[in-house]
Amino acid sequence: MTRSELVERILEVNSSLTVAQAEKSVTAVLDEISNALAEGTRVELRGFGVFTIRKRQARAGRNPRTGQSVKVEAKSVPFFKAGKQLRDRLNS
Repeated sequence: MTRSELVERILEVNSSLTVAQAEKSVTAVLDEISNALAEGTRVELRGFGVFTIRKRQARAGRNPRTGQSVKVEAKSVPFFKAGKQLRDRLNS
């Protein structure tokens, strides 16, 4: 599902919103999740899941084109763990 498809679904459920209001709402939610993760804050949406940051260790990698060894720096990556209600819904 794309962002525009999500906006369309929101409009189907809540016809009192305008397209601009629905787009603004989706953007606000995604921006706040991104901002919280950038600050290192855990985002928990009960029944849906938890967004956190995971640290990846530095490691040795290989350039697939040349076969040369390269050093891959340590980095932070976003991580999502589905909540129990979401897992149950997907597996029912």
